[in-house]
Parts: sequence; structure tokens; C-alpha cells
Amino acid sequence: MTKRTSISGTIVGLVVITLVAMCGADGLWGQYSVPPVIISAMAAVLIQWIAFGFAWNLKSERFFDLLGSATFALVVVLAALYSRSDIGPLDIALLIAVCLWASRLGSFLVSRVRKVGSDRRFDAMKKDFSWFLMTWTLQATWVVITTAPVLTVIGDGVGQQIGIVETFGLLVWTIGFSIEIIADEQKKKFRLSGSESFICTGLWNRSRHPNYFGEIVLWSGLAVAALPSLNGFQLLTLISPLFVWTLLMKISGVPMLEAKADRKWGNDPAYVDHKSTTPLLVPRLR
Repeated sequence: MTKRTSISGTIVGLVVITLVAMCGADGLWGQYSVPPVIISAMAAVLIQWIAFGFAWNLKSERFFDLLGSATFALVVVLAALYSRSDIGPLDIALLIAVCLWASRLGSFLVSRVRKVGSDRRFDAMKKDFSWFLMTWTLQATWVVITTAPVLTVIGDGVGQQIGIVETFGLLVWTIGFSIEIIADEQKKKFRLSGSESFICTGLWNRSRHPNYFGEIVLWSGLAVAALPSLNGFQLLTLISPLFVWTLLMKISGVPMLEAKADRKWGNDPAYVDHKSTTPLLVPRLR
């Protein structure tokens, strides 16, 4: 990657963070000198840049995933502390949901990297200052955009109650979170069995990427739960689940895994049959 591209990526990430945070802060400037969603967005960038400093000095990516997951929890807790309001049931539910997801994902990713020993994605970029900085900055962008509706609701200074729509959204989150956990555990056990083949059992027999389906569903659920509490430009923070879908389906998730699987098993008749009969994302019911 060229230096110009890396610098441009860093700038774009910061601009997107600013725009999303400003949308979340709509209508809150009269109540706060600086709205909590803005503070949380700034904290996300600061945390990632401080971590980048240590990572660059050590030429290591070992705590990249851990810091990414931890930042999700830190920004929602910061929004709750800075909001100076009576935190309502919905605020508490959203905060717990994000923290549960972050702790589960963080432990899962860290254990995976520890087992492998390193993350090959970083072999080249951790030796290039601008590229490595861009990667950490884009992680902050991921955190802010994904949590935007949650940060907005928690930091709006109102103790939000849980109604019918909010209950439905939290239920959707529970379903998505459960699917993601089950899918990851099934794949982990499959790999521990020593098999070098592709997984096509359990949820992986109904979808080629059920863990990503669960991820998209759970963030969609939180967006739905936040919806009744959002007003004006705050509604633009609902881009969160669309962003997650785009990230997983078009950028860093599915395309890479599908290409890797095609290279490894593309000539295997069983894999060809599995690929042709199993949905890419949304699990088949039968």
C-alpha cells in the first residue's frame, strides 16, 4: 500500500468519525458543552492512537484485537458516565449488551491469535508507519460507527424506558448474539478435532457464514432498540448495521474467506456441492 493511500485512509476515517459523532450530537449542544457521543468518539481515536504508539515501538499486533474489543466497552461506559443523567433501563440494557459482546469477542479473538502466534495480516503493515497508523485509525472508525446509535441514546441525558419496540430490538440482539456464539464454538470444536476440511455441520450446514449473520443481526437489534429515542440527524447513526453488513460482506470478511476457501477446496466436489447448495449468509430454515 502506498503512503498516499494510507494517509488518505486515515483522513477519511477521521472525517467519517467526525460526521457520525456530529449526527449523534444533534440537539444535545444546549444540554452539554460537548455531548457524550463526541467525547466517546474522541476517546476511541485517542485510545487507538496511544495503542498504535506502543504497537509501532514493539512492531507487534498482538493486542490489536484486544484493544479494538475493549474500546467498544470503554466508549459506552464513558458515554454513560459523562451523560450526567439518571440512566434508564434501556440505557443500562444497551450498555450491558455492548459490553457482553465486546468481552466475548475480545476473548475469542485473543485466544485465536495466541494459538496461531501472530496475525499474518500485519506482517507487512506493522513495518510501515502510515499503513499501520491507518489500520488503528480505521479500527476507531469501526468502533464509533458501529456503536453510534447506542452512544447517542446512552449519552442523551434522558433515562430511557423500555417499550415494545425496544423489547423487540433487544430480543433480536439476543438471537444474533446467540447465533454468533454457537457458530464460533462449532467452528472452534471442528478445528480442534484436527480436520483440515471445510466445516459443513451445525449452523455451518445452513449458512456458509452464520457467525457473520449473527453479528449483523445483533447490531441490527441494537439499532432497532435505539430507534424510538433518536431524533433529527441522530437517525443517521442507524447506519450502524448497514456499515457492519458492508464491512463483513464487501470488505474484510466474506470476500477474503470465500477466496481462501476457493483456493483451498475449489477442486473438491464436496466443497463445490456445499457452496452451490448452502446460502452465503442468511441460514436456510430447512
